Amino acid sequence: MHHRLQLEIQRQPNDHTCGPTCLQAIYRYYNDHVELESIIRDVPSFDEGGTLAVMLGCHALKRGYDALIYTFNLQVFDPTWFDSNGVDLSERLASQRAVRTNSKLVTASEAYIEFLELGGRIRMEDLNGSLIRRYLGRSVPILTGLSSTYLYRESREIGESGKADDLKGTPSGHFVVLCGYDQVERTILLADPFLPNPLSKSHHYVVSVDRAICSILLGIVTYDANLLVIRPADRHHEY
Repeated sequence: MHHRLQLEIQRQPNDHTCGPTCLQAIYRYYNDHVELESIIRDVPSFDEGGTLAVMLGCHALKRGYDALIYTFNLQVFDPTWFDSNGVDLSERLASQRAVRTNSKLVTASEAYIEFLELGGRIRMEDLNGSLIRRYLGRSVPILTGLSSTYLYRESREIGESGKADDLKGTPSGHFVVLCGYDQVERTILLADPFLPNPLSKSHHYVVSVDRAICSILLGIVTYDANLLVIRPADRHHEY
């Protein structure tokens, strides 16, 4: 592994707490030791389970961190909103919320508005190896929401039960932390709170850059498809 961060991660307590578990791993990486139960309690979640990266970002901002989201989610964000610096994202999100009826979209829009109000930043750029290395190369881990169905190449699942069903099932989302890369081999090291998982007997394993990127982009199906970069706010960031 060309560049590996010393990031440890716990096993998620249940099928719906991958997000808080990844967030705790980021905090611990920065020597900020927070009890997982506290994060699970404080981070909002949906009735059917799970949360959104932006909600994890809000938690980090409230703890005094700097938080930046790279979004590839066209269900929530219109690409034209990022054409220039003159677009007020909060205004666009609020206007969108007013004309949409999908409850998850409304909730996501509200969470992004809060994220921006707390000082978070949102960008839309092409997802590629260069973007990922921009942060990992500076020893900054990346929390990402992706499609576990594609990452694991597992069957789609039925609702909260998680029962595999290739006919009636729907894709599932997941959170992992990107914590290393090998530019020569074109691989990414993942820290996965789900254990055992279909790809490894360990929390840490390697996948190709292509598999990682496809999994992240396909996270759009479950309102994921993002990179969440969390860093201490007392450091100067030029990237």
